[in-house]
Amino acid sequence: MNSTILKRRAADNITLYVFIGVLFAVGVVFGALAVHSLTLEQQQNLSGDLDRFIRMMEAGMFPNEVETFWDRFFFYAKWIGLIGVLGMTVVGLPLVLALDFLKGSLVGFAIGTVVSEHGWKGLVFSLASVAPPNVIVVPAIVIASAASISFAMHVIRFRLLQSKGRLLPAFASLCSMLGLMLVAVTAAALVEAYISPALMRWAAPMLG
Repeated sequence: MNSTILKRRAADNITLYVFIGVLFAVGVVFGALAVHSLTLEQQQNLSGDLDRFIRMMEAGMFPNEVETFWDRFFFYAKWIGLIGVLGMTVVGLPLVLALDFLKGSLVGFAIGTVVSEHGWKGLVFSLASVAPPNVIVVPAIVIASAASISFAMHVIRFRLLQSKGRLLPAFASLCSMLGLMLVAVTAAALVEAYISPALMRWAAPMLG
């Protein structure tokens, strides 16, 4: 019996991770395509902002590392915390999925903006700037989302529909997973503050 339940839960988790991953990927594609839907004026403004940013990097004008770390840490922590709170409320479940799609759209838009302006060189720059922290952030958001959705489904299945089952173990599991993801985004903030600037400084001359 226990083996059957564990297998069922494992299958459910895999399905959930695949669904969230596909949703994120669709968001990336949507964000990349959204770049081409901008007006000419908006594209020119983005191009000007990107050129100014590149010149600042070439001149070595980067924000303070400590300030960048705390800024990115709180940004990512708020994202993870919001996903957790939405899952706990149960009714916020659709918004968790919306956040996953939004995150994918933001990544896709950032990459699409640089690539549309600089082609393959822009892709290299995107890999140096956007990819390093997101290699950690994206899995953290996916895992936090899966944990929140699993908790919400547990509440719906065992508390609202059947009025049985213990809520505390599921809640403790969710909080533990969110805590681990906060540790993960802390590492991502460190990467963005101390590693990404060096990579961008290396890649910026390619776009000059």
